Amino acid sequence: MSNIYLGYHFNIEPKELGSEILVAELGELPFESFIETEFGLTAYIQKQFWTESILEDIYILNSPEFTISYTFEEIEQVNWNEEWEKNFNPIDVDGKCHVRAPFHPKTDAEFDIVIEPKMSFGTGHHETTHMMIQHLLTMEVAGLKTLDMGCGTAILAILAEMKGANPIDAIDIDNWCYLNSIENAQRNKCTKISVYEGDATLLVNKQYDLIIANINRNILLSDMKSYAKSLLPKGTILLSGFYEEDIATINTSCTENGLVFQNKLSRNNWVALKYHKV
Repeated sequence: MSNIYLGYHFNIEPKELGSEILVAELGELPFESFIETEFGLTAYIQKQFWTESILEDIYILNSPEFTISYTFEEIEQVNWNEEWEKNFNPIDVDGKCHVRAPFHPKTDAEFDIVIEPKMSFGTGHHETTHMMIQHLLTMEVAGLKTLDMGCGTAILAILAEMKGANPIDAIDIDNWCYLNSIENAQRNKCTKISVYEGDATLLVNKQYDLIIANINRNILLSDMKSYAKSLLPKGTILLSGFYEEDIATINTSCTENGLVFQNKLSRNNWVALKYHKV
């Protein structure tokens, strides 16, 4: 028997920022997939997890800064491959890293990453993922014990292994992301990545040379002490998932935890910061 889904079709203005915030909020609920559309996004939830008040506490829907309308419909079955084939375009990062779905042709990029088309965050389309890939492309990571925190699709862990990092832990609190990360690691023939379902409490007694954390601002601030404690001396941490206006707050937290700023990448008001531990 196939799962019955409800599809919520959101029209969002302004689209880019509103979509990102809405996905973050819906992601806290049992919504499992998100597809970008011309005017916003479509979010899917299994009918068995749906209630009439499902959107009651979604803050952005009542925010005066955004105009959001939606309709929803029942869908007997969702063919994720078909949906993604319509919406997913391959990504090229600086001519060195190519991120594609299995139905895209292989290129001669130095790093060719195949992401199975299931909607976990981290396809390379979002500014933060793009910048984190850029950071990794400029770094020498061979032999570094690495953590991909909030791994999404494990795209960053996969790139780290392709560049020689070993061993690698990939952690995400979301079961969908956990399963998708395992699948993507296997698809890219990665053997150095261990995927775990959970949060920063898994970091007790763990030590890394490199930590990659592309999560939202509040989680970064909440868990910064755990990250810093898990980072070895002279280790590097890459942080993204927040805006230019959040830099001062993030930097204060980093400084308080013994992390020293190195550089910044910016893309459409999103930022990715690099720090090291003294």
